[in-house]
Amino acid sequence: MLVTLPGTTMVYDERAGEDTFALIRPMITATGGLSLSQLSKLTGIGGSTIQNWVKRGWVAPSDKKKYGERSVVRVLIINILKGTLKLEDIAVLMKYVNGDVVDSSDDLIDDTALYNLLCSIIYEVDAKRLRTQAEIGDAIREKLPSKLNLRDQIMMKEVLYIMVQSALAGFSSVIAQTRFRELKIPAYYWLSNGKSDNGKLS
Repeated sequence: MLVTLPGTTMVYDERAGEDTFALIRPMITATGGLSLSQLSKLTGIGGSTIQNWVKRGWVAPSDKKKYGERSVVRVLIINILKGTLKLEDIAVLMKYVNGDVVDSSDDLIDDTALYNLLCSIIYEVDAKRLRTQAEIGDAIREKLPSKLNLRDQIMMKEVLYIMVQSALAGFSSVIAQTRFRELKIPAYYWLSNGKSDNGKLS
């Protein structure tokens, strides 16, 4: 099912494993951060959309027009979820887990660790074709950081379950849309249903 690394336009690489961001980090460190156009190319999201997310407090602002790791990770996570969740709901989920977008002292888990954790669960669920709530719940529970207290583990499990289901639904939606565009519908269908040859209403 996976074609790209979650949240990116980069071709899926089996080396991703438990540290997907390791495949992305060299681009950031090599240039001291990503420019808006580079971040847009990495994610497939328009620059004005990213700037709007920054203005709304969902992504940390750039520093000297360069987006660092924390900003990039936030954009990737939002990008994974935005196909099925409202942006405002994604912001609530992120705040629930990691509080202030700039201050990392209130994070239950570092943003990069959250991205890697989410990706590793997605890979496992996809590879093993896990579909039931219990199966996905078990996969999440096995990967939760042991340093979290019981309350935070319960919170993280719920957030990750929502994120994983959202990601899977997003992947399925993209597949369905792609297959529909590739569907060869005979011209006579459009003609017999009040549409012209190009599929538009006549």
